Amino acid sequence: MRVWFLSAGLALMCMAQNAAAGTVLIVGDSISAGFGLDTRLGWVSLLEQRLKHEGFDDKVVNASISGDTSAGGRARLPALLAEHKPELVILELGGNDGLRGMLPTQLQQNLASMIDSSRASGAKVLLLGMQLPPNYGARYTQAFAEAFTKVADEKKIPLVPFFLDGVGGHPDLMQSDGLHPAAGAQGKLLENVWPTLKPLL
Repeated sequence: MRVWFLSAGLALMCMAQNAAAGTVLIVGDSISAGFGLDTRLGWVSLLEQRLKHEGFDDKVVNASISGDTSAGGRARLPALLAEHKPELVILELGGNDGLRGMLPTQLQQNLASMIDSSRASGAKVLLLGMQLPPNYGARYTQAFAEAFTKVADEKKIPLVPFFLDGVGGHPDLMQSDGLHPAAGAQGKLLENVWPTLKPLL
């Protein structure tokens, strides 16, 4: 009888742990898709390892696509939310909007829509901000960076102001194209995100 109670107790504990485990959905572009890298070395894979190491049972779904824009993410997000039912959505989009010279106001609208959709599905949202190189002009680069801050303030969600902080502008941490972080930078990307992400789990 005692063995039965112990077994039942262990089963209930496992069920409780599984019930508490959630899904983290990452909707991003080439930086999160691991462009030019073995994806096992990318920051998303490092995040999965960190979660396990720190005792979290959350599943990570990486729905990032190289070349994606905020408009593309907005279009495909509803299906992703319906399929994966995440507890947390990490939005890492906008870099390609900036490189293509798209209006920061449109970026802001797309991000706001994705935040609203994620929340309506019951998920928390973390926004990863981006910045552009200075050669895009001071006025545009400032408006671009402010789009992330404005939408985060408006929607009252946590923001990592510059996802590539400490990486962008450092040739030794970038691939030869100067746009994508190298393998050696992936740990830094995770460290940029982790302090803001962990309290949301």
